Amino acid sequence: MEHFGCVPGSESHAGQVFCCVGALSIANKLQLLDVDQLAWWLCERQLPSGGLNGRPEKLPDVCYSWWVLASLKIIGRAHWLDKNSLVRFILASQDEETGGFADRPGDMVDPFHTLFGLAGLSLLGET
Repeated sequence: MEHFGCVPGSESHAGQVFCCVGALSIANKLQLLDVDQLAWWLCERQLPSGGLNGRPEKLPDVCYSWWVLASLKIIGRAHWLDKNSLVRFILASQDEETGGFADRPGDMVDPFHTLFGLAGLSLLGET
């Protein structure tokens, strides 16, 4: 899929997908999308760990629980993801002693990933 890169013809990235889908939604132009093809590409970002990556062949990262999931919510296909696996991945990235979330389990927590981890959990209906 080469529709959502930084420049025409470049590799798509989940962050740019979110920006494009969000802009199309605001403009009431989601009908310009092949929703099922886009949703398939976004769901392919879910890895065996349950986490999501931003583009093929990359590691899972908690921040994509926002970028990918928010895009799927906008196009009405969030139910295509394995919700329970994603929740487990996000929670495994949490530091239960100091608080916060890291990009993936075992890494250092930071404000960026904490924000997107909480946002992802919120989209998943977790409290």
